[in-house]
Amino acid sequence: MISRFLSLSFIYIVLFLGGYVALEYTLSHIIIDEKPTNEKPLYTIYLKSNGAHTDIVLPIKSDVTDWSEFFDAKDTLSKRDDFSYIAIGWGDKGFYLDTPEWKDLKLKTAIVAMIGVGEAALHITYYDDIKTDELTKPLFITNSQYHAIVKRVKNSLKGEHPIYIYTTAQYGANDAFYEAKGSYSLLHTCNTWTNDTLREAGMRHAFWVAFDGGLVDSRSSL
Repeated sequence: MISRFLSLSFIYIVLFLGGYVALEYTLSHIIIDEKPTNEKPLYTIYLKSNGAHTDIVLPIKSDVTDWSEFFDAKDTLSKRDDFSYIAIGWGDKGFYLDTPEWKDLKLKTAIVAMIGVGEAALHITYYDDIKTDELTKPLFITNSQYHAIVKRVKNSLKGEHPIYIYTTAQYGANDAFYEAKGSYSLLHTCNTWTNDTLREAGMRHAFWVAFDGGLVDSRSSL
């Protein structure tokens, strides 16, 4: 009896995951074009993926905003304040802080993330320069679109000002974590947050994504 239950459970899980992946692939390749505007693109930003997770990369200083006045570079291990770009990504706090590599993933962390009961964090990474490649795509945006992205980032944080998360789980010398609103789940992943940010800015985006593929592919034809 127990053996039959386990077998059926395994089959249902495989069918569910298979359906989830198939649905995500379909919806992530339905591309919604940019909203028409009379504004001309003034800024170059980037969509950057590591093969699983996406960040939006912005110039630290522009006439729209100065991110160095909002996020404190002293929160990084390097304490440097002379970077040119800031990469911003949203994700599950447990994944960020407790899973530096896939081999460190714990069952509890995975379950909490999948069902959407955990906390979220913004991950900020600083760069001297950005080079385009198959996983790093340039995006040319207007003043209004940049303002919308700034609003989206700030609205994703808990509190009016960034709340730094004290941790030793940094990915390198030039990154930091901050408390964020929301919860990661199968329906709202780190890549969903990135896609929704592009949507709110009226930019080209996918209908819905969970993985990075649809986001990166949506820029390939530009």
